[in-house]
Order: sequence, then C-alpha cells, then structure tokens
Amino acid sequence: MKKFFRKEVLQCFERTKDFKGDILSENDIKFLPDIIQKYLHYVGAVGQEKVFNFYVLMDGKIRSKSSDPWMNFVSEQYNFLDNYTRAFYIKAKKMGLPATGLHLYKNERATMVIKLMNLFTIVDAKGKEMDQGETVTLFNDMCFMAPATLIDKNIEWKEINPLTIEANFKNGNLSINAKLFFNEKGEMINFVSDDRFETIDGKTYKNYPWLTPVSGYREFNGRKLPISAKAIYHKPDEEFCYGEFFIKSIIYNCKEML
Repeated sequence: MKKFFRKEVLQCFERTKDFKGDILSENDIKFLPDIIQKYLHYVGAVGQEKVFNFYVLMDGKIRSKSSDPWMNFVSEQYNFLDNYTRAFYIKAKKMGLPATGLHLYKNERATMVIKLMNLFTIVDAKGKEMDQGETVTLFNDMCFMAPATLIDKNIEWKEINPLTIEANFKNGNLSINAKLFFNEKGEMINFVSDDRFETIDGKTYKNYPWLTPVSGYREFNGRKLPISAKAIYHKPDEEFCYGEFFIKSIIYNCKEML
C-alpha cells in the first residue's frame, strides 16, 4: 500500500517538477465574493505564493458506526491542483491488528482500499459514488487546507447571505455543490454538502448531508488554518461523527516527496 502511494505521488512530482508559484495578489481575488476575499486575507494567503500542491500530516480517530470504539490513526496526504489528484495514506489499528488505507483520486476517478496487516483487503471501493464523493473531499481540502486555491476557475460562487456562500466545483464531467459558512472574523467554520456518500464495505452507498465543522485556527508556515475538524453524516436518526482530524504540519509547493 505504501509503495503504491509513493509511486502515485512520485508520478505527480515528475509532472509538476518545473512548476513555480506566482504571488497571490489583490487582483487575483477581486472577482470572489466579499467573505471569500476576507477569508483569504484572514488566513494570510494574499501576498504569498499561489498553491499548486501541498503535503499534510494528520492524526485523529475514526470509526465505522456510532456503536464502534474509536480507532486512533496517523495519515499523510499529497494534493496536486494542476490535474486534480489526492493521495491519502492512513495507518490505524482494527481489532488490535494493524490496518492501512489508501484513498486515491486522480483523472476523475476515486478508489479506497483498506487492508488488515497489509495483506487482507476488507474494503475495495470504487465507482460513480466514490468519484463524486471524493470530488467533494478534494474541494473540502482546498477550502480548509489550501484557501489560496479558491481562485480556481472551476468554482462558481453564489452568495446566500454575507456569511454563507454556495459553491459549485467541477472537475471534468464531475460536478459537486457545497455551502460554506463563515463567522464575522472571516474564519470558515463549516462546510456542508449533499453530494457525498457513506460506505462501510465499498459495496453499498448511502447519501446523507456531510458536514465538516472546524475550530482552532492557528499559523502553519505563515498561513492560518483550522487545527481540528470533525467529519459528520447527518442521518435521519443521528448526527454521526465518524472522524476527528488534527493537522500536525502542512507544507506547500513541495518540490519532491517528503
């Protein structure tokens, strides 16, 4: 799993090895809704390099059902924005056994594989629901982890009110919708989409509103980001929080694999 993760990421670096980040200017953001402009100033994106990739280390806890015990995890992730790619590698323990997972999104296709002891596949998810759902995840990453990328021309914006924005994001034939919620300070505090699917086994998919409330903005390498997020499915009978994520470090515009 880790070797495949490295192989996919190295291919992305080969493709982008000559990229250079221009400076994000006021002129670049002037077409955005006012609260998005305020957000980009608040997080310190304006005046710094535009982002074409980023690397994130996280830890936290996850579970499949509300009745399940939490599993602690550590993860590393690379996102590339030229040809939208997301590679997310996670390590945890399930029933006391080491488990690894790889979410891969590239060329408008998404897969999720989870293995026990790096040998036994317990989840192998793919298909149109995964493709759409991971497009939501990619856009969520852009919003919270790399706000400088919100100048992307594949995003259409609609202001609902001064602190709520609707966004439509397209990647080729894939199109998703989300609502972004802000506070008066200019912090984005929640992201809600109806276009993501829950799956436990990679075979059955259920569609519920997906929320990622965040908290605790602090500085990472000169840019402010939320340090923690929850991942929640709003089900008819409960708000099921299946994951809590904590950013440990983030690096932008990497030239090589770390």
